[in-house]
Amino acid sequence: MADHVDTTPAAAAGATEAKPTTSRYHAPGEGSSGVISVVSVVVLFAFWWLMTRDMVFLGIQLPLVKPLFVPKPEAVWFAFNQAMGGELDNHTLLVHFGVSFARVFSAFIAAILLGIPVGLGMGVSRWARGVFDPIIEFYRPLPPLAYLPLMIIWFGIDESSKIILLFLACFAPVALAARSGVRSASQEQIHAALSMGATSNQVLWHVILPSALPEILVGLRIGMGVAWTTLVAAEMVAATAGLGQMVFNASNFLRTDVVILGIILIGVVAYLFELLMRWLETILVPWKGKV
Repeated sequence: MADHVDTTPAAAAGATEAKPTTSRYHAPGEGSSGVISVVSVVVLFAFWWLMTRDMVFLGIQLPLVKPLFVPKPEAVWFAFNQAMGGELDNHTLLVHFGVSFARVFSAFIAAILLGIPVGLGMGVSRWARGVFDPIIEFYRPLPPLAYLPLMIIWFGIDESSKIILLFLACFAPVALAARSGVRSASQEQIHAALSMGATSNQVLWHVILPSALPEILVGLRIGMGVAWTTLVAAEMVAATAGLGQMVFNASNFLRTDVVILGIILIGVVAYLFELLMRWLETILVPWKGKV
């Protein structure tokens, strides 16, 4: 038999007057993790520096691997100075960075201009979803190197094939994020706007788009990450400048220090863009995580 539950008015009044307990739980992401991030980077760099020393540490002869595989930080810094002065090839590091920056962001802007409308259309129209969904879902899992030869055959070896390859790499995440974001707009909001005389375009612009914006920004972050990872593949063929070309060319001459330099630069730029997108997220969608 179930336990007896007191339903008298006094018990109900006591339940009503009960004060809620204060939770000490903090939502994930609250507080600053900047200090932890700095310490993590310093520890990683210190470990790299220690493992490449010519010494005995805790009874272990260092370095454990040859400099060809893991060069010293000083060697990477020397390679950086060489790249800045244009001593590695015919271009300085700033030229390599500028060319890669132009390629990636040209493709990224094109993905924004096309991917967001396509994604929103897929979210609100079954016709758009039927047309674009199978195409995007078909090529999205394919690695860029799989269709790189087709890009070269169709568009040549100039800038067009490289930008299109990067565009395809970041288009799918942006479009799918926009499509998923459409579901964030509740039917109550849409019906309320329609009942007040809003047109379909006004509902899309003032109700659906703001609701989808948090997921769209996440898609932009993912898309840029994919574009940067595809950069080396895009610049492997007939490229005369670019960070990817610098890395690929250095690997042919076993310049591991230059390869690591290029990897670090690509990673730093991607991380700075991530910080920029997080800042924009706090400006454009300040309500995210608070509702």
